[in-house]
Amino acid sequence: MGKHLVFTGGGHAHLTALKNLSAFTRKGHRVTLVSPSPYHYYSGMGPGMFSGMYDPREVRFHIRKMAESQGASFVQEKAVGVDPSRHLLILQSGQTIEYDVVSFNTGSEVPVDVLTRQPQENIIAVKPVVNLLKARQMILSAIGEGKPLRCVLIGGGPAGLEISANLWRLIHQHQGRGEIVLVAGERLMPNAPAKVREIALDSLSRRGVQVIEGSMVKSVEESTVFLSDGKQLDFDMAFAAIGIRPSALFRDSRVATGPDGGLLVNAQLQSVAHPDLFGGGDCISLEGRTLAKVGVYAVRQNPILFHNLQVALNGGEMMTFTPQKEYLLISNLGNGRGIFWKRNWVWNGRLAFLLKDYIDRRFMKTFQVSGERDERGDV
Repeated sequence: MGKHLVFTGGGHAHLTALKNLSAFTRKGHRVTLVSPSPYHYYSGMGPGMFSGMYDPREVRFHIRKMAESQGASFVQEKAVGVDPSRHLLILQSGQTIEYDVVSFNTGSEVPVDVLTRQPQENIIAVKPVVNLLKARQMILSAIGEGKPLRCVLIGGGPAGLEISANLWRLIHQHQGRGEIVLVAGERLMPNAPAKVREIALDSLSRRGVQVIEGSMVKSVEESTVFLSDGKQLDFDMAFAAIGIRPSALFRDSRVATGPDGGLLVNAQLQSVAHPDLFGGGDCISLEGRTLAKVGVYAVRQNPILFHNLQVALNGGEMMTFTPQKEYLLISNLGNGRGIFWKRNWVWNGRLAFLLKDYIDRRFMKTFQVSGERDERGDV
């Protein structure tokens, strides 16, 4: 008799399984995909979509169509909890879904609550990526009204760098006016080789983007950023790129989690406490290893999670996920150039961006199997 497999979230680590759902349904299993949106946006091309380099249709997967075209059900809801003892996934509406096996790829969120006590429309978290579409429309509306924009980026990591650079492109491509300040914390790109920081600082300063290093953001209140050195920055829009954390789903459900609150999984991407729970991407913590929150790991988990979910339903031997020690990062500088770095190998220029663009488009082509590029509209 068939079992019920539930996918929670349509992120990078689930894409191979979602593309091949017929492998489950052919065996008589029932499949349900739960996601708050029928689309999943690819984070690697998010900053480029924000600036207008890419159309939204180029950077998203229509996961609802992907599921339904293969006989699976789609539930447009947010999962807020799981009850392993009763095999229930709990939805925001209060409804529940019974499962035999459930896999989580719910991504991550920016902890904006550490910056401000009250959510504000003009404070944009850079994740989920769909937030950048909303921010783009807000900026274009302000430019259309002739308003000069004061924009503050909070966070000096790869996201802060790419968003600030692509914000500059967005404003200048549309003949807008304004100032951009990037509050980088102790230093810009702190975990990268010194040469990456030097290239990034030079690129931003040449375009008039002010970078503040050596000062932390204490709080954000209404339209002012308060810094640890006593300075204040007034803004019309602020972007929070202060790192990411898994959603509270697993902590709230009191299942085994890692230090960051992600679902604690073994090398088979299976919960250490509940063998019918699986997960991948930013929402998991790998037992015995701290992984950077970069998409390359989720992409590498793709085929392993697909295989192990089949084993969980049908029997067989599971595969092991072994994260690579080194990975490549290429930053999109918003001007047709990029910064390539892997370990201490660093170079920049137009070729770096073209390489990133090629890798990203190849990835999209692999999983855009539901007519995404032929759709109309931005959302």
